[in-house]
This record gives sequence, structure tokens and C-alpha cells, in this order.
Amino acid sequence: MYCKKCGNRTAPDARFCNSCGQPVDVLINDSSQYAGFWIRSCALVFDSLLLLIPQQWVSFLMGADNHDFWFVEFVMSLAMWWIYTAGLQSSSWQATLGKKLLGLKVVDNEGARISFGRATGRYFASFLSAILLCIGYIMVAFTEKKQALHDQIAGTLVVRSRPK
Repeated sequence: MYCKKCGNRTAPDARFCNSCGQPVDVLINDSSQYAGFWIRSCALVFDSLLLLIPQQWVSFLMGADNHDFWFVEFVMSLAMWWIYTAGLQSSSWQATLGKKLLGLKVVDNEGARISFGRATGRYFASFLSAILLCIGYIMVAFTEKKQALHDQIAGTLVVRSRPK
């Protein structure tokens, strides 16, 4: 695990960082700290509703009845979701607004903050989770660390930022 304040490695069973004394509040070794299917689904619904507003605004600006710009709208929507997701998950929040609201965060397999590159890989790997009849998402309910396919590909975990 890594301290979220100073970034130094801490012992797996430590309650405080050895370097700065910051309390360690997420114990990756504790299986109750992994976020399950339903709470992650709720976070996604919240994020979808939140991004619906700017997506509709872009659609309005492009001309709602003009079907010539569907590809531009699609690319802009994809870029909006990518920047929102990867940007927030690699930020100090380590979560989108939906995940933050529900007390979740995205970490690597050792509990450290992920980079923008890894968050980008995780985002685009989520399409694979969806394309496979959403089985990649359903895997969360059946894997030991409650990882979706895109989490396994990116080497990430979704954990509770507040102990249960």
C-alpha cells in the first residue's frame, strides 16, 4: 500500500504511514473494502446522468435534427467521457463524481493512485467489458477482488475510501 498523503510505501498491516504519520484508511488486504457490483453500478448511473447534460448541450449546438454531424457528436461524447473518467480517476480524488459520492476510489493492485495513462487504458478496456454482453462488468460479482474485466486488464481495484 501507499500513503495517499506522501506517496511512500507502507506496510500492509500499518495503521499509520511510517514517513508522515498519516492514518491509513483503506486496507487493500481486507476483502470487505472491495466495491461490489451494485454500488459500482449506482456510481455509473450517477455519472451517466451527470454527463447527459453536456452531451445534450453538444447535441443542441450541433443541430439536433441535423444528422450530418452524428460522427462528430459521437467523437465529442467519447472524448468527454474519456477526459472525465481518466482525469478524475488519476486525480487526487481517484474517483469520478459518482464514485466519490458513494465513497469509492480506483487504485492499482497495491493501493496506489493510478496514472492518467493507466486510467485511459482502464476506460478504453471498459468497452471490451461492454462488448462481451456486459459479462466483463458482471465479473465483479464473481471475482475474489471484485474486479471487472477492464480492472483486470488495467491492474486496478475499486475500493471503499471510507471503511465499511
